[in-house]
Formats: sequence, structure tokens, C-alpha cells
Amino acid sequence: MGGKRVTNPAGSSNPLRGDVLRVLGVMKVATADQIQRATLPHLTYRHTTKSTEAKRKEARTASHRGALADLRKHGLTLDGGSTRTGERLRLLTPQGLEAASYELQRPMDEMGGTARGAGRTGATHAMTVNETILALLRPTPDLALLESEPVEAQAAAQAVVEAADGIGTIASYATEVPLPATGAWGSAGKGGAQADIVVCAPQAGVPLLFVEVDNCFEDAALIAAKFDKYMRFFSRKTKDTDGTERPMWRTRWPAPEARHGDTPHPPVLLVFHRLGPRNPSRTVARLKNLTWQHWQGEACQDFTTYDGKIPIVATGLNMLREQGPEGEVFHRFGRSGFQPLREAIGNPRRDAADARRRAEDERKEAEYKQQLLAEEKKREREAQRPICTRCGGRFSDERWSEVQWQGAHMNPQLCGVCKAEALREAAEAERQAEEEALAARQRTGLLARLLAGTEDR
Repeated sequence: MGGKRVTNPAGSSNPLRGDVLRVLGVMKVATADQIQRATLPHLTYRHTTKSTEAKRKEARTASHRGALADLRKHGLTLDGGSTRTGERLRLLTPQGLEAASYELQRPMDEMGGTARGAGRTGATHAMTVNETILALLRPTPDLALLESEPVEAQAAAQAVVEAADGIGTIASYATEVPLPATGAWGSAGKGGAQADIVVCAPQAGVPLLFVEVDNCFEDAALIAAKFDKYMRFFSRKTKDTDGTERPMWRTRWPAPEARHGDTPHPPVLLVFHRLGPRNPSRTVARLKNLTWQHWQGEACQDFTTYDGKIPIVATGLNMLREQGPEGEVFHRFGRSGFQPLREAIGNPRRDAADARRRAEDERKEAEYKQQLLAEEKKREREAQRPICTRCGGRFSDERWSEVQWQGAHMNPQLCGVCKAEALREAAEAERQAEEEALAARQRTGLLARLLAGTEDR
């Protein structure tokens, strides 16, 4: 135990230090509070009996601050200044970034850089990016670890567990991802964009989502220029490892199955946080007008297609925190009202139309199979249908049934017509036989009388 304390004086565990590296590998710069909420959310509902929020935060982040201290001793993390509210910022060293790539199982060329200098101005944008990740991720507490806590704390944690799920795991997220319009992934040229967040969670129904965060300081024209860069990046093609030319983004991230005439680019989510002076509602209204050529679809029957367009969706950070990805708080440019995130970035009307078409195709296929089966049964039955030994014709259904139910005395070797003919012939033969018998009897009687008359004489 003593050796362990020398190596890690704060006594942190390997799993806890691994959690810290994974979070900082994604967020780049974060507070102990954010790291705790991302990795061990049940701690948020402990220490509720302490007198102030500051004391509660100090208690619930103690383990992570200890892990950060141990990682700093190993040269993997640094203190990077403070937020505008006075919370200490933590970031990775180059060695820490390499260690985080191992924990995330992510290549180093996809890790981005360290966040040196982020804390000099309070890292306001980085903090909003982190809060957006937490709002999308929605880590849920382990209720079994809260059994000894007050009823009120357990109830609050239970409400979070019962709320809608978030999207993916911390490994599903990346930040400050370059999207080169020129150059390569590792050395992007001019004219490209840099995504604040990239979400890749196919298992959660979000194959690929780019996120732009705005603290309401930027005007609509500046944000619109980002979408011009996104379009240049999405439209860029390169040769894949098999020699096939594909959009560059498809060589790095999974792509939804393409639909003929309706293959949109990946969606972009705008998350507004009202820190600055600009009204996000007015920004969104103007932004729609400035970017319509990128998002406007084409009406087709009872749905809209978005071939070569960017699904642009907007929401507010506070609404996202409260309701999560399942809440109807996402506005898709070109649509009215609000939808859950998965519907907003998708095309539910097209999905419904495709489902109806598939159901109709399945119905027709089932009918066709039933028809084939009926025809096969009919052929099998026809092969078993008896053949008349007299005329060579096949029995009618009525005659076949008659033979099956009434037995051999019904002339089972003859069809109905031949049976009737046979019965007629038999009746005629019987009539003739009776007539002949009658004639014979008459002749016999006459002869008898003649003989009797001879005897009398």
C-alpha cells in the first residue's frame, strides 16, 4: 500500500484516472465538476446534507481532483487557469494526450491538440462545448450507489434515470475537429471549417452529427460563412483505400445508407447559449435566409428530399439540458415547430413513405407467393385427379368427390358422363333382357297350350 501511495499520492484508482483521461481527451479542457458529472454522475446526488453548494461540489469532486493530482505528478495533466466563475481548468500535456488516445482507442492523428492557453480568457466557449456534450450525453447515475443517501437525493437521481436517454458514450464525441476543404486531415489547408463537436453514435441512432456552439456573440453572417465551409468540405471527394472516389468525410466516419435521389450531407446542430448580447431567435431567422441554398429541400409527393443538402438544426443549451435529445426542442430549418433530435436530423416523412411502400411491396410479394402456392397445389391436385378408363378424360371435381365419398359401387373408374352412359346402357340391356325373357315365357306358354290341345284330341 505504501508503494501505491508513493506512485499516486492522492490514492486514485486506475479506472478513475482512465475516466479522467478519456474526458480530457475529448473535451481538451474541463473542470473537475464537468469530469465528475461525465464519469461518475451518482456523486452529484451525494453530500446533499452539506450546508452550501460550494461544500457539496468540493465533496463530490474530491475523488476526481485527487486523480487529477496524481496524473499531474506523472506529467499527464496541467492546471490551465480558471473559468470566469473561478473554477480551476484542467488540460492534458502532450504525454497526457497520448495516454488519452490509448484510453479512447483513438488514433493520435484524430486526437487534435492540447488546450494550452485556453484558460487565459476563462475558456467560455470551451465550457459551453463541454456543457453541450454533457447535455447530449446525459450520464445517468447508478442508483445502487445511492441507497444510503437521503430520500430526496434518491428521488432526484431516479428522475434522471427515468428521463430520456442521451446519445452514446464519451468515446462517441470529439472536439475541435478540422474539416479540410484543402490539404489533408492532419494538415488542413485554407478554406475549411473546424467542428466544435462531432458525434458518432450509430448504435444510438445518430451515425454522424456535427455541432456548432455559439455563445450569442457572433452575428448571422459569420455563422453562415461556416456553412459555406461545411459545404466545401462535404462536397470534397478523395480516393478511398480501395481506389474508389468517395466524399472525404465518408472515409473517416460511418455513413447512412444512401437513398436514390435523396442523399443529404451529414446534419449540423447549432446550440445557442445566451451569454452574449445577440438574440438567438433573430440570429436563426436571418441565418435561414443566408443559408437557404444549403438546406432547402425539394418537395416530392408527400415528403421532401434533401439530396446534396445540409440538414441544419437549432436549439438552446438550456432547453437541451432540460429535455435532452428526446425532447421536442430542435428546430430544423425549412420545417415548422420543434422535433426530437433524431427526427429533426432525419426525414421522418420520407421514412414513413418508404415504410408504406415496403409494406405494399411485402403485401404484393405475399399475395404473389400465395398465388404460386395455390397454383402448385392445383398442379399437384390435377396430377392426382383420376382418369376415366372409358374416354380417357379427367374427372370433374363433383365426380371426384362423389367417388371419394360414395365408394366403389359408383363406378369409380368412369367419369360422370361415361358413368351416366354406362348406367343408360346397363338399363337398356336390362330392359332388353326383360323383354327377351317375357317373349321366351310367352313362347313357352303357347307351346304348352298347343301340346295340351293335342293331347285332348
